[in-house]
Amino acid sequence: MTELTHFYQKFQPTHYDLYIDIDRGTKVITGKTTITGDAKVKDISIHQKDLTIKSVQADGKDVSFTTENQNDALNVALTKTGEVTLTIEYSAPLTDSMMGIYPSYYEVDGVKKQIIGTQFETNFARQAFPCVDEPEAKAKFDIALKFDEQDGETVLSNMPEVKTENGVHYFDTTVRMSTYLIAFAFGDLQSKITTTKSGVKVGVFATKAHKANELDFALDIAKRAIEFYEDFYQTPYPLPHSWQLALPDFSAGAMENWGLVTYREAYLTLDPDNTSLDTKQLVATVITHELAHQWFGDLVTMKWWDDLWLNESFANMMEYVSVDAIEPDWHIWEMFQTSDVPAALQRDATDGVQSVHVDVEDPAEIDALFDSAIVYAKGARMLVMMRALVGDDALRKGLKNYFAAHQYNNAKGADLWNAIGEAAGMDVAKIMNTWLEQPGYPVVKASIIDGELTLSQEQFFIGDGVGKERQWQIPLNSNYDAAPKIMADKTIVIGTYDKLRKENDKPFRVNVGNNSHFIVKYDDELLKDILDNIDSLDSISQLQILQDLRLLAEGNQISYSEIVPLLPKFAGSHSNVVIATLYRVANDLKKFVTPNSNEAKSLEKLFDKLSSDQVKRLGWQPKSGESNDDQLTRPYVLNASLYAKNPISIESAHAIYVDNEQQDLSAISADIRLFILRNEVKNYGTEEVFDNLLDEYRKSSDASYKEDICAALTATPDPKLIKKLVGFFEDADTIKPQDLRAWYRGLLANDAGQEAAWDWIRNDWQWLDDTVGGDMEFTTYITVTAMIFHTPERLAEFKAFFEPKLNTPGMTREISMDIKIVETRVKLIEAEKDAVNEAVSGLVD
Repeated sequence: MTELTHFYQKFQPTHYDLYIDIDRGTKVITGKTTITGDAKVKDISIHQKDLTIKSVQADGKDVSFTTENQNDALNVALTKTGEVTLTIEYSAPLTDSMMGIYPSYYEVDGVKKQIIGTQFETNFARQAFPCVDEPEAKAKFDIALKFDEQDGETVLSNMPEVKTENGVHYFDTTVRMSTYLIAFAFGDLQSKITTTKSGVKVGVFATKAHKANELDFALDIAKRAIEFYEDFYQTPYPLPHSWQLALPDFSAGAMENWGLVTYREAYLTLDPDNTSLDTKQLVATVITHELAHQWFGDLVTMKWWDDLWLNESFANMMEYVSVDAIEPDWHIWEMFQTSDVPAALQRDATDGVQSVHVDVEDPAEIDALFDSAIVYAKGARMLVMMRALVGDDALRKGLKNYFAAHQYNNAKGADLWNAIGEAAGMDVAKIMNTWLEQPGYPVVKASIIDGELTLSQEQFFIGDGVGKERQWQIPLNSNYDAAPKIMADKTIVIGTYDKLRKENDKPFRVNVGNNSHFIVKYDDELLKDILDNIDSLDSISQLQILQDLRLLAEGNQISYSEIVPLLPKFAGSHSNVVIATLYRVANDLKKFVTPNSNEAKSLEKLFDKLSSDQVKRLGWQPKSGESNDDQLTRPYVLNASLYAKNPISIESAHAIYVDNEQQDLSAISADIRLFILRNEVKNYGTEEVFDNLLDEYRKSSDASYKEDICAALTATPDPKLIKKLVGFFEDADTIKPQDLRAWYRGLLANDAGQEAAWDWIRNDWQWLDDTVGGDMEFTTYITVTAMIFHTPERLAEFKAFFEPKLNTPGMTREISMDIKIVETRVKLIEAEKDAVNEAVSGLVD
């Protein structure tokens, strides 16, 4: 039911006393919450979800109350308005939903253990204690925790512990904050702690299933990130400590609880002796993302969930800004170009996609806002575009003023634009609102018309779309000075092309640096000029040419067959971003072939042609002292060579497996381990190999190794082993619910396993809904299915299964978009497959 009135309008808390008693044995929570606040009316509402309310008192006297579960409401009848102190006694179940207060399960030396943690974003604090569970309802909190404590257990919360009395742990009063950022945890934990230059204690905590040195990397990154942010924001970190906690069961990636950030283990702990560079980069960006939130989201919080982008888009940009500052040799912005940028461009081109700023009220719809490609990736790209426009000095000045004006309070998007615009001396809001409020993005068409260099903009769609009348204020970033800084009109004429070309002595280009959120379609003459000079372009520019051509082919504005002959031009590049984009295009060609056909064999030959020289150059084993680019490129070319069924590569991978089989498979270099294991399962797999790897998966606490095993086992071609694998999907002792989507997706992408995976999700949808439904990751099961399906038969089945669920709150947009995505892909394949396959065979025959 829609919350038409925010509860904060009726009752405004200023202080909470929380007493929470958790019994892990009986799985029961009992609590007493005392809330002091300002009642604007006599009939007020407090949020509660699945709580059993025992009593409610106002200023020490019993008052009448009712619960309204469909609205998560506890309705209280007061005798007066003004300041009031409510005391509510309640109980609640301790559930395994990974929301509210919940247990995480793990093993140490074969002994099963659990720790308790919390996840209150978006609106799950109400499952832990009665509260006004809205971002605007900021208050101070005193937290007291009691639990079935065992010797040696650690207890953590947002603030330091101040005392323990009669088994109750009391924590210092928090600063003024939103309910969704409250956090606490306890269990048998290990930790490493350091202190920043300004005196902030920084700690990393994990279960004892991990080796002590697996905490070192995160501790170093977290310390240096906080020091960087204090300087960049010119605003001190506002709390005494910053704890980072790895939870064995965690539905999201990480959560920015103020002072106690929680993480999936894969995004905090890592083996410093055997972790690939890209995994280190990923973990670093997750940590710096969450720490960016300690100011942007925690200190200043969006007023309501429609401005979620204020939190997430900004943190997504700042994770790259900070990692670039503390690890400049990583060139981390290249990762932004190969991950966030293509994700945003692909998703944002589908008609029906949400804009970055979205009106929302229904709590069930709020979680649907967390669209990683839009609110995170597109929003970050939008802010990167703004940063390039105003410069870092104005950005930092604007942010300092923004924090000073709104600290410990709430803000709206306009407040940010005003602060930065004032510092920059430009109307930032006018430019940025065209990107914030509108879904989609433009394709800028660059053409020579009657000798004049002409640019026009229209909305770009992959598939059918409406809304071509939309216009954007586009930062053009052209390499010709004659082009304006901002293109606000539908069409502009820059000047006589021949004259401009002579004056500039280089091919005409726009969106240099690939920082603005649009793509470019050059006419034949302009594109030929660029391609003839491709070697003179930097890596990002080469990436951009491939990226834009791929999207234009997806949008049916050019044919994929036109791109195929260009691929060998880029195959020898020593730049990882070029190679990553090359194989994004090459992998897209797989949808045009059916397994084991002549066309598939031709495509395998193309992959061999593209990868063979690089495999020879780089070899299978990482070398000491090699460049970051080479480290990051090796996985792409090895993967391509194995797809090509190159016999030398298949045998090389098998030999490495055999060499390590008797000792320790986890010791295989993390850069190549996935390919070794998957090759073994696909080409030499036996039930014994399968069972051994599954046993390794169960025993290991190394998230990177577990991910490699998952990718290997889901690639099995053996029907008997596929059936066996599906049998473990609902066995939480083998595959944790948080990890299940990767197993499902892996099997679905396996031609031999697709039917089994698809049958499982259709037959057991209710089990999946009961197990992981209600959290923000749930709809991504639909997304990953739509990413793989590409035949008319699968489209019909997809629609038959998901269309009846269209009216389910929180799923409507995802289902309707994903149906369009699969429909568009099926149409594209039908229209293009002959031309594409002909182009491929023309290169290899």
